[in-house]
Amino acid sequence: MTKLEELTALLVNELNDFNKGIERLEKISEQLKDTKIKMDVTEYKAITEEHQKEMASQLNSIASFEKRFNDKIEQAKIYPNWAVVVFIVCIVVTLALVSYIFLK
Repeated sequence: MTKLEELTALLVNELNDFNKGIERLEKISEQLKDTKIKMDVTEYKAITEEHQKEMASQLNSIASFEKRFNDKIEQAKIYPNWAVVVFIVCIVVTLALVSYIFLK
């Protein structure tokens, strides 16, 4: 009988410990239900605002580069003026010489 009594006492102790554990878990669960998690987004807000400012400045610099590039393209010429004048003069002189030689 002593073994049976020991086993029952041990079982009763284990059940008491289990019940205490359950009570502790219930308290913790209620505390978790009452706890509200609040996110602090001020740091992220500052980072995103700074990023937006950087992006705005980058967009402005890209727009000014594009404007300068388009102005250069509009002002660009395939041949310089002096080369066009020399070419026209050469053609005129060549035509004059050819017509002089054939007409003579």
